[in-house]
Amino acid sequence: MRDFEHHTPTVLTIAGFDPYGGAGIQIDSKTIHALGAYALTVTTAITAQNSQGVTAVEAVSPEIFKLQLETLLQDVKVDAVKIGMLANASLIDIVIDVLKRYALPNIVLDPVLLSTSGKALLEKDAIEVMVQRLFPLCRLITPNLDESNMLLGTNYDGQMNQSVVMGKGLFKLGADAVLLKGGHTSEAEAIDCLVEPSGVACFSTPRVETTHTHGTGCLLSSAIATHLAKKLTLKSSIDLSKKFLYEKLQASSDLHLQYHHQDMCKKEPIF
Repeated sequence: MRDFEHHTPTVLTIAGFDPYGGAGIQIDSKTIHALGAYALTVTTAITAQNSQGVTAVEAVSPEIFKLQLETLLQDVKVDAVKIGMLANASLIDIVIDVLKRYALPNIVLDPVLLSTSGKALLEKDAIEVMVQRLFPLCRLITPNLDESNMLLGTNYDGQMNQSVVMGKGLFKLGADAVLLKGGHTSEAEAIDCLVEPSGVACFSTPRVETTHTHGTGCLLSSAIATHLAKKLTLKSSIDLSKKFLYEKLQASSDLHLQYHHQDMCKKEPIF
């Protein structure tokens, strides 16, 4: 008789498709499997992108999106959920319904609003839906500095003494816990701050000088969801995920892709 008590942790990633392989469901899957869990993937949108950025985005239909989710969830139990690019309000409505109906645990939301190259990845009318109805369902949201400023309507530069203020601002929008990421700040080290109503905990690693920065936010959020799926605490999950990202960034230059134009600025995959 099979032992159903001990199973491979499962993480459902709901995100966009990156043909370049460095972000979205591709890097989520790589990360989840590298950390010993099993990735279930549901695609929100097809993108056209490469090392230079995103050139086009096309959301999947609400019908096939809902069918992807329900077909999986009727069959497999999920231990954690990572949510990335959501594209539009129709898809967010479906996510909210499914999260509630299946009582899915350990939801980590990376609120993807813009690509690094400036391409809109979430329609403007969908941001309010995400904030008002999806934020309260999440165990953690993981905005970068630009996303935090967009959500708050502010212009913070990410200094350590601003973390509590930013976190409290996001609490007012419905978030339970916020990981304010320090990758885009001017601090000497990359410092991420977990802001909860009970206090602040910060996680620091040295900055890594590399062109392999494509998908860092996706990797970190999916790693956190994976550790939560393994029943670790939120702080331990963030600490281990931050270290995993640092290790991967340190080793990322081992990945050598051939490009047609070697002299152009690039944001390359991490692994």
